Amino acid sequence: MNDLLKILFLSFMTMTVNSIFAHSIEICHGWQFKQARGENWYPATVPGTVHTDLLANGIIEDPFVGLNERGVQWVDKEDWVYQTTFNVDEKILKKTNIQIEFEGLDTYADVYLNDSLIIKADNMFRRWNADVRSLLRLENNLLRVYFHSPVKVDMPKWEAIPYHYEAMNDQSQNGGLMDRKISVFARKAGYHYGWDWGPRLVTSGIWRKVYLQAWDGVRITDVHTQQLKVNKYVAQIRQTIEVISDSDYVAAVRTIDTDTNKKYINKKVSLRKGLNRIQLDFSIKNPKLWWSNGLGDPHLYGFKTEVRTDVTSDYKIQKIGVRSLRLLTANDSIGQEFCFELNGIRVFAKGANYIPNDNFLPRVTDDVYQKVINDAVNVNMNMLRVWGGGVYEDDRFYDLCDANGILVWQDFMFACSLYPASGDFLENVRQEAIDNVKRLRNHSCIALWCGNNECQDGWYNWGWKRNYESQNPKYAEKIWKEFEDLFYKTLPDVVEQYSPETCYWPSSPFGGYGHGSNETNGDYHYWSVWHAKKPITEYNNTRFRFCSEYGMQSFPEFESVKLFAGKSSDWDIYSEVMMSHQRGGSHANHLIETYLLNEYHRPKNFESLLYVGQLMQGDAMKTAIESHRREKGYCWGTLFWQINDCWPVASWSTRDYYGRWKAAHYMSRNAFNDVLISPIEKPDGQLHVYIVNDRLKALNGKVSIMILDMNGNEVNRIEKNVCVSANASQDVLNFPVDGTLMALDRKDVVIEASFTCDKVYKNVYYLCPPKDVNFFKPSISSQIVKVGDGYDVVLKTDKVARGVFLSLDGIDNDFTDNYFDLLPFREKVVHIRTPFKEDEIAKQLKITSLADVNKN
Repeated sequence: MNDLLKILFLSFMTMTVNSIFAHSIEICHGWQFKQARGENWYPATVPGTVHTDLLANGIIEDPFVGLNERGVQWVDKEDWVYQTTFNVDEKILKKTNIQIEFEGLDTYADVYLNDSLIIKADNMFRRWNADVRSLLRLENNLLRVYFHSPVKVDMPKWEAIPYHYEAMNDQSQNGGLMDRKISVFARKAGYHYGWDWGPRLVTSGIWRKVYLQAWDGVRITDVHTQQLKVNKYVAQIRQTIEVISDSDYVAAVRTIDTDTNKKYINKKVSLRKGLNRIQLDFSIKNPKLWWSNGLGDPHLYGFKTEVRTDVTSDYKIQKIGVRSLRLLTANDSIGQEFCFELNGIRVFAKGANYIPNDNFLPRVTDDVYQKVINDAVNVNMNMLRVWGGGVYEDDRFYDLCDANGILVWQDFMFACSLYPASGDFLENVRQEAIDNVKRLRNHSCIALWCGNNECQDGWYNWGWKRNYESQNPKYAEKIWKEFEDLFYKTLPDVVEQYSPETCYWPSSPFGGYGHGSNETNGDYHYWSVWHAKKPITEYNNTRFRFCSEYGMQSFPEFESVKLFAGKSSDWDIYSEVMMSHQRGGSHANHLIETYLLNEYHRPKNFESLLYVGQLMQGDAMKTAIESHRREKGYCWGTLFWQINDCWPVASWSTRDYYGRWKAAHYMSRNAFNDVLISPIEKPDGQLHVYIVNDRLKALNGKVSIMILDMNGNEVNRIEKNVCVSANASQDVLNFPVDGTLMALDRKDVVIEASFTCDKVYKNVYYLCPPKDVNFFKPSISSQIVKVGDGYDVVLKTDKVARGVFLSLDGIDNDFTDNYFDLLPFREKVVHIRTPFKEDEIAKQLKITSLADVNKN
């Protein structure tokens, strides 16, 4: 080794070197915008959208409030111009390489620097860059972005073909386009065009950050960290580093641990001018493994990868969770299994589907991302499915999933539609896929890349194939070829080339090629409860290998409704404002009413209806989750639809747009617990008691089944000592129901089930639908005690109180529990974090139970 290399390696071992050869400047100040055919310029925010800039300047009213969405449909028919000026110093101008980089342009955009066209963008999901060294000057650099109306760009494409691509959720009529569903022609978030839970707000804008990047010498453009083999004894790591070099260099390359400064590898390489790929192989003995939430610590290693020559250097730091993760899809005697295996352990996936947090994506803050992930972790979820009608999420989302042990099922951005996947469009998608697979592939949380949401089922099970064939068989043949080229060839090829360690799944749901999905193969979306009006109890009669969608609608609670429907005249679910915030239309409201009246008594007023509707949704999700978990071993996952909203609306979400937990979110916490006791009466007349154990060790404990009357008196008790196998579900106890009620009617009892091991796990079960149970109006007492960052409310009741709901004015209140069943002779403590003082809480605290809201 020559003296230069010795010096380089010595410096690597003794210090951390920041690159002094690169500058990165975010261009985020001084932006203004105007309507392209107008004259007036207004201040703009970048990142941002046209709609939010119009709102900030008082030109439009908040589209999320009242009926205001209708009044902004003109925005997407206009072209818009954004511009700013910026200066640079001589140090930057002297750099050999200067690029401008846009992390996101929405969507059809021409970018000019000092009146020279540098970028023509046509994909919201791609990053765009251009070499600008020859165009840059010291002062008054004019950066201008011309956004073409997506409606005006894509309407001619729709009109040019004799058939039309399915786009069932495109609310073209709300946008004044009649039946012209043009969303499939744009590589843009599908939900912007409307969905059955979202508004039609077709945005334009610089929606992610803009940077000026300047450097000399070498620049690391990518580090792909592959985990070739991982177990508890060793992790074999391969890093492929992409380095752009200005000239030929001899360089030293190394990777170190940022926490311990441990050196994993040093290597001497020869760089050639242009793009270089360097391979580093190293191993970690006895690695700390990354585990999903509930199974262990999601440990992250800090890998700092450096390239250094005698005149230049660069580095990248990554947080990597060392783990093995694969999808098991073997055929068995029943069909095809679908199970994620983490570090050699089969993992039952518990979680939800995730949509974008806002229609205006740039205003999703760090706090919003932190809250949604915390809210997943705090109800014992271990997986979120990033749904294909939204966006490939911000890096902040995946960083939080990595840090919190949340596995991510990642869809490509296609949903409930068919697409013109040929020619330039298909190549555009290929580049989009490369861009995002490379961006996300090092995240430990990424468990799966999925081609689309429900497109294959649409073709085979919803009648699309039949409809096209009846129009013209050649149309069907062409459209299906485009489908195969996109989802069976292009996307899996990208995953195989750029992230071969990650599984690709063609569609969700998917049970095989050549047909639609079914219950015994792969993953399944179950909507017979809700769309087909089957009763909530039907969840108990179903079996799936992995249920990746199911749900029940509810409205937000009253305090949230008042924020978008502020007039008392709006407080009817069929009012014009409430219907505008119910994108399933009157059909969805009728379904809510049908389920509600089948299960509960008619509520006495609007506020009570919102409360009972949430209770109904919670009961439905609890029933479904427990059913799926009881089938553990046959079924390996349950992901309900959905965890969040993009605007205030009636939907299937378990948290409303403002982040308030609905009843279903509170109830899912116990249903997703690592240990679940789940009683269920089966058609044989027996009460079967299941213990579901997600832990990796067997559990010894006592099962106790207490039958209580409505006054809380014990009618009967059955107990049994049991041993539950690790990572399994077991039917540990069963007995005839009627023989244990001691002559009481099943309408007059409640069952409290508990399993005591290292702690006590409980569940409450009723033998009848809520409307048939003889709930008496309870007297619930409360005591308020100042504790830490808020107040403890201590609750007691004299009668069984179903669905106890605590509320205060406004939405800035946080309850550790809500919508729970309170039994006599029990004390319940709920902690509240709130801006209110103790005397205000005492005056305002409202305590509601199911028996309080029935219409006389």
